[in-house]
Amino acid sequence: MNALLKRVWIGLAATLIVSLAAVVLPDHIQVDDDGRIHLGAPAPTPSPSTAAPTPESASPPLTRDAVDEVIRTAVSAAGLDPAQGRPAGAAGANSNRTGWTAVREKTAAPSEMNAICADLERQGWTLNPNGDRPDASRSYKRGGWYLLVSTRGQTQAPSTTSALTDSQTYLTLTGLQLNLSDIPLPEITVRIG
Repeated sequence: MNALLKRVWIGLAATLIVSLAAVVLPDHIQVDDDGRIHLGAPAPTPSPSTAAPTPESASPPLTRDAVDEVIRTAVSAAGLDPAQGRPAGAAGANSNRTGWTAVREKTAAPSEMNAICADLERQGWTLNPNGDRPDASRSYKRGGWYLLVSTRGQTQAPSTTSALTDSQTYLTLTGLQLNLSDIPLPEITVRIG
């Protein structure tokens, strides 16, 4: 009986680990028809029937200055003055991270966030819906950059800002340049069952 319980717990733990990995790295998890799970980037298989590349794969790499301009344009498109917010860092300070934060009224922040998101999509950014909550945050990707648009996150605000009132929230855009293909993942095959 103990051996059976041990196998059940091991199976549950393996399923949990693979499920979490599938959420975090969905492009690096493959499940065969027979239940085998492969971790690691799949080998490219050229095919004449391959679909057209997504806008993300076809877009050239962006510079931090270009992403800063995207943020200013999206904020302006939402009817906000980019100068009224605070940049996340000084230009040139960290070339793979940028952002913008402003204190906004809670009642107006969701519509402002929606306007910013609509402009990002107009500019060619691809919605990355994994884990997003449309009422609180959305993430986008393009040219090796990821943008998170959020109406929450008091801890993300600059420390020099004053405390919020009950009717205020932060409207935040955070940009990170990530190249996940540079991270080597081992090719692992797991057989469950």
